[in-house]
Amino acid sequence: MKFHATPIAGLWEIETAPHADARGSLTRLYCATTFDEVAPGLRFVQVNHSITARCGSVRGLHFQRAPALEAKLVRCLRGRVFDVTLDLRAGSPTFALWHAVELSASNQRQVLIPPGCAHGFQTLSDDCELLYQHSARHTPACEGGVAHDDPRLRIGWPLPVAELSARDRAWPCIEAGFEGLTP
Repeated sequence: MKFHATPIAGLWEIETAPHADARGSLTRLYCATTFDEVAPGLRFVQVNHSITARCGSVRGLHFQRAPALEAKLVRCLRGRVFDVTLDLRAGSPTFALWHAVELSASNQRQVLIPPGCAHGFQTLSDDCELLYQHSARHTPACEGGVAHDDPRLRIGWPLPVAELSARDRAWPCIEAGFEGLTP
């Protein structure tokens, strides 16, 4: 695995290296020793799998507040997505800035999202599947979100939005005076 730094501290794009032969391939997605170099003490406690049927659909931007702040390791198993991380960490020099990466089954990249960031994606093909590993279990009382079309953020979604859940449509824009998420 190769870790590539992004403009947001703690957000890593991860290039995996499949080992292939006539039978197929094997790819290491996680190794505690390797990940410890960029995220010491990281431990995953929950794994989720999402399936999104329609190209252009948006999911997010989702986060959890303390005490359930979570790191996420995200990988696309099928299709292609425009994957967005938004820094919401209080005091971060990149607060309210976002970074996007294309994740796809063919490029086999992953993204490691640090605690205190929101995450969302737009499907660039039909029938996309994402695998998420979380460092904290989902805690409904701690969940939150930011509007995908918040004009302050100016996220450059590549396609018109084809589908958006009622829940995601209801997330607010970042309010004036919001100072960020704290542990």
